[in-house]
Amino acid sequence: MNRYPGGIQWNPIQQKRVPDSFPAWIKRATVDMKGGTITHALINDSATLVYLAQYNVVTVHVWLSRIQAITQPDMVMFDLDPSDEDFGLVRKTALALKTMLEGLKLVPFVKVTGSRGLHVIAPITVGPTFEEVHLFADALAQRLAAADPDHLTTEFTKQKREGRLFLDVNRNAYAQTAVAPYAVRAKNGAPIAVPIDWSEVESEKLRPDGVGIRTIAKWLKGRDDPWKSMERSQKPLPSVTESERPDRSGRRKGVSRKPPHPDPPPQAGEGGE
Repeated sequence: MNRYPGGIQWNPIQQKRVPDSFPAWIKRATVDMKGGTITHALINDSATLVYLAQYNVVTVHVWLSRIQAITQPDMVMFDLDPSDEDFGLVRKTALALKTMLEGLKLVPFVKVTGSRGLHVIAPITVGPTFEEVHLFADALAQRLAAADPDHLTTEFTKQKREGRLFLDVNRNAYAQTAVAPYAVRAKNGAPIAVPIDWSEVESEKLRPDGVGIRTIAKWLKGRDDPWKSMERSQKPLPSVTESERPDRSGRRKGVSRKPPHPDPPPQAGEGGE
């Protein structure tokens, strides 16, 4: 929960833990974290979303897994983070990644982040751990970066990126989160992270922050949900052979660590994020 009690001109309060003041009707999930547990809110209905809005939450971030299998993600995510305003490179990279994923029999989906880049997501059959999914994403990102090292990188440290687009796969780790679809961003104009069709990625008119809170209703009118087939598009995660294993020397922030317990039981609440 990114809270802005003083307005978006101030740094947010990044709050994960549900306070005692939250009403009992808001569903919760308690998960294992380093040093103990933490209880999150589940946003499963409009009433909860409205309550969070009056709690000064502007942007919500969600896990890549559901409470029924908290240590096993149901998607793999690639965050395309540009170093400058060259969104053409972001679009080109997303389309190249789409081709790679389809070549591996996965079904890719895409959304603008409402900020600077794109998220490319492929739904996967629940089963592999976060570490296994992160390893696969890292291998694919490093292969893509190796094909265009002048423009793409997997370096987490900004100083080492040297103006290149960052292929960020660190969301694919236990307890990491990503901006939710249709979440509002705390920026001028209140841009929204919206799922889009792949045909829109091919357009030079596409902008990562082109849809805002004032235009979303018009933008959605008459438009099919580009993610309506996501849940039925889950495919097995491709295996990573020994020769394909990525270089993980100098392990970067966000790389998976095993949770305290392999299968922490779900707590209150029965829906996913």
